[in-house]
Amino acid sequence: MRTLNLPTGLDPAPTPPPGLEAFASQLLGWMKWGVIVAGIFGVLICALMVIIGRRNRSATAYEGMIGSAWVLGGLALASVAAVLVGAFQL
Repeated sequence: MRTLNLPTGLDPAPTPPPGLEAFASQLLGWMKWGVIVAGIFGVLICALMVIIGRRNRSATAYEGMIGSAWVLGGLALASVAAVLVGAFQL
C-alpha cells in the first residue's frame, strides 16, 4: 500500500483576510442572536399549538409536538455548527 507524503509547508493554518476578522465576528454574532430569537419564538408557538389543541383539536396539538421536534433539532444543529465545520477542516 502506498502513502502520499505531502510537505508540511503546503498546509498553512486558516487566517482571515486583513480587515475582515471584525466584520466576520460581528456577522456571526448577529446570526447567533437570530437563531436564539427564532428558537424562542418557535418553541413558544409550538407550545401554544399544543395548549390550543389540547381539547377537540388533536391535529393542532400533534403539529405543535412535531414542530417542537423540528425547532429543537434546528437549535441543536446551530449549537454544534462550529464543531461540525471544525471537524471537516483539511
